[in-house]
Amino acid sequence: MSDREVILESTITCPQCSHSSGETMPTDSCQWFYECKSCGSIMKPLPGDCCVFCSYGKVPCPPVQKGHRCCR
Repeated sequence: MSDREVILESTITCPQCSHSSGETMPTDSCQWFYECKSCGSIMKPLPGDCCVFCSYGKVPCPPVQKGHRCCR
């Protein structure tokens, strides 16, 4: 486990319309779906990623930041 400080804020970017939004990530679970605030597209994790923040965010989810493979 890493001793680094965990970042809880990430900017998530929609792959459909490129809209970006700052969001607070959950610390105790994966976020498997996210609805774009601009176009309404529903984002799901890409294959091999555990959550939408790992796929579309500037910062991966807190469990991945701590060195865990996934938050499941």
